[in-house]
Amino acid sequence: MNIAALLAGLLSGIIGAMGMGGGAVLIIYLSVFTQTEQLASQGINLMFFIPIGLLAVIIYAFKKQIKWKTTLLLAAWGLLGAVIGLMITDLLGGELTAKLFGGLLILIGIKEIFCKNNNNGVAVKRQK
Repeated sequence: MNIAALLAGLLSGIIGAMGMGGGAVLIIYLSVFTQTEQLASQGINLMFFIPIGLLAVIIYAFKKQIKWKTTLLLAAWGLLGAVIGLMITDLLGGELTAKLFGGLLILIGIKEIFCKNNNNGVAVKRQK
């Protein structure tokens, strides 16, 4: 195992535990630096997320920072969304899925550059 793989795993775990999408780091690492196909990268990312997510849930629950009613409702709809997403990914294939994922990252980056969050966590346009 090389140092890049260790750093990618560590950074993905840190960002994932913070609830900020560590999977993006892992998918980019796998797709770009190891030439792993997009769909395989997504599968590896999902398996990586299970222990990271479980540990984060335990820590956040211990700190009483989880609203369980809201969380369970979102999780139920998230499961439905996951099934739909898998079907769409099968239809689109790996190449188009990779391009859509890249476009999403660009849009999120643009939003982060040009918007700031107000006190309620809602993105608002930055004032010059």
